[in-house]
Amino acid sequence: MDVVKTKKQAKINWSNKTLLAIGILVVAVLVFWANQSASSVSVKRGEILIDHVKQGDLNVIIEGYGSLKSDKQQLITAFSRATVKEIVLKPGANVKADSVIVLLDNPELQQQLDSAKRALSQENANLRQLKLNQQREKLNEAAALAQINANYETASLKRVAEEKLEKQGIVSTLTFQQTLLNEQQLKKRINILKQRLAQLDLVHQEAISIGQDRVHQQQGLLDIAQARLDKLTVRAGFDGVLQRLSVELGQSLSAGQEVALIGSVSDLIALIRVPQSQAQQIEIGQSAIIDTRRDKIIGKVSRIDPIVADNTVEVEIELPTQLPASARPMLKVDGLITADTLHNVHYIQRPPSIKANSKISLYRVDPQSQQAQLVELKLGRQAGRYIEIISGAQKEQQFIVSDLSNITKTASVLGIKS
Repeated sequence: MDVVKTKKQAKINWSNKTLLAIGILVVAVLVFWANQSASSVSVKRGEILIDHVKQGDLNVIIEGYGSLKSDKQQLITAFSRATVKEIVLKPGANVKADSVIVLLDNPELQQQLDSAKRALSQENANLRQLKLNQQREKLNEAAALAQINANYETASLKRVAEEKLEKQGIVSTLTFQQTLLNEQQLKKRINILKQRLAQLDLVHQEAISIGQDRVHQQQGLLDIAQARLDKLTVRAGFDGVLQRLSVELGQSLSAGQEVALIGSVSDLIALIRVPQSQAQQIEIGQSAIIDTRRDKIIGKVSRIDPIVADNTVEVEIELPTQLPASARPMLKVDGLITADTLHNVHYIQRPPSIKANSKISLYRVDPQSQQAQLVELKLGRQAGRYIEIISGAQKEQQFIVSDLSNITKTASVLGIKS
């Protein structure tokens, strides 16, 4: 019986060194392939923003936001206790000085006015009565003086006649002396009456002055009552716009409670809030541009608020007298303050979320190969939407300024597809 013999395969003996070399080679290939895959990513040209490095003077612009405010404002308050009877105008309405905003009601003020009128009428009547009494008194005194003057003249004539008769012995010396004495007494009485009349004039003038003071005092009380009643008709006080109305129909108001706020239309200022970190660069007198979304107004910094609120500082911008029609109180605006000018520097459009005086990595674009290489840049001061480049870039070099933070951690080379 024939036996079929199988041919034994030849054994391949692999040494340990050979196996180790093959393993290292495989790992190296895998690592190289992984690095190439991780470091090379492609993006579409339409999905990124590319800007080139510029060189020249650059204004350091500090951006802020805020609103326009009336430089001249008037707060209107309730003059006395009252109830809101009618609301004539609402916030935003243009007003003149005599424009009626709100009508208030208080019946007590009308009663006080009527009482003041009656009291004034009584004081005027008392003054007229006083003058009549004084006139009657002066007439009586004048009549008494006239009677004494007549008696004096009679006594004088009698003295003259008796003086001749006394010399002739017809009239006794005693009778003549009595006549002479009577004449002298009448003359003294006349002088006394004249002095009394002069004193009486002074007394009458003082009495009239006191009566007139009472009338004036009562007139003042009447004017106050009338003014308080007139204040129930709340008027604007000057030309402007009704910025705020703080009352409602039927509301009860106490004296001094706010009713409305009136602001001027022509005299406007801009109150801009800027980041606290940049506020230290702002100084009084620096130029600013206020953007109303329709017009741009040139102004200057007039005040910097020392108080920090929500990491921002309020800056007051003085505006010119002549303003465009788009400028009105309470309008939301943007502000650009020129804090400084950087001369002959390299700068580029500021990438999102990038701070001044920092180091960042940006993709530098090679226009020929359509690839971008990640390079490190040292940045300087921020100037609005631009930022200074201290080192790492040259003029006319192109960089991707879009936010690619999710790619820069893994890819150092970026492909750009059209």
